[in-house]
Amino acid sequence: MHIRLSRRAVLAAGLSAPALARAQDFPSKPVRIIVPYTPGGTTDIATRLVAEPLGRALGQPVVVENRPGANSIVGAGAAATSPADGYTLVMVLPAHAANQTLQAGKMPFDSVTSFAPVSLVVQAPLVMAGSKHIPANTLREYLAYAKARPGQINYGSSGIGATAHLAMAQLAIIAGVEMTHIPYRGTQPALADLMSGNIGLMFDTYSPLKAQFEAGTIRPLGIATTRRAPFAPDLPTVAEGGGVPDFDASSWCMLLAPARTPAPIVERFSAEVAKIVQEPVMKARLEDLGFVVEGRTPAATGQFLGREVERWGNVIRQANITVE
Repeated sequence: MHIRLSRRAVLAAGLSAPALARAQDFPSKPVRIIVPYTPGGTTDIATRLVAEPLGRALGQPVVVENRPGANSIVGAGAAATSPADGYTLVMVLPAHAANQTLQAGKMPFDSVTSFAPVSLVVQAPLVMAGSKHIPANTLREYLAYAKARPGQINYGSSGIGATAHLAMAQLAIIAGVEMTHIPYRGTQPALADLMSGNIGLMFDTYSPLKAQFEAGTIRPLGIATTRRAPFAPDLPTVAEGGGVPDFDASSWCMLLAPARTPAPIVERFSAEVAKIVQEPVMKARLEDLGFVVEGRTPAATGQFLGREVERWGNVIRQANITVE
């Protein structure tokens, strides 16, 4: 299915003749979505779920290309330097927003201005898990235990600058708790150390924690949302379980295009993605994986990204977080 533009829409978009020709003919070949992480992870799964129906809607294949490296910088950089013709998108996580501060002066692109926002596709609220080797049952008790032992309690994350790391750093600042961060190469080794007692706490999304919660090897302590999630209704919020009001932190998947991609193409992508994720069967599948379905407009997506860059930049500076 091709994009059809009225003369009024063309004039409103301010397209040049070459850009107009590209937009009118779009798409005439396969589209690729770069995933700046390895296959099989949360981002990769969410991207592939969306890619197939998006290809059907566009009438062209949508190919997923994994380009991991440097906490998403390699893949995002490849997208930023691709032609702004609608045939390249990238699916980023909050690390993309954090890198603007964490990697300031070291990146070959700007996390905001080098891209055209397409869609905030889904969010995945963070969930707090606790080690059973600590004599506590609720998040409030865990935080009190850590507060009484400054710097002695370790918490883990999937890596420096990951959402789980930054969210825990922000929570520690708010709660007045001093803990030691242990970065891992991914969720699974951190989870293994949580079960063995080498770390006391960790944030992650619900999906990788669910099986261990059900097996009773770790404690579910709270979800970082302002209200309980429908996929885990028995899990208290961080406010309920830890006494930290209005604490809200999520991972998310966001589609971006290279800057200056024609607006009608960006709008078309955004509209199609919104339809796909809101379709009842797809929505149920995404929610079963622990996602909150979004499908926001380009304007709303851009505003959200700007807020995330500011939020995590503040946390990075307040907690003095650096990468070697």
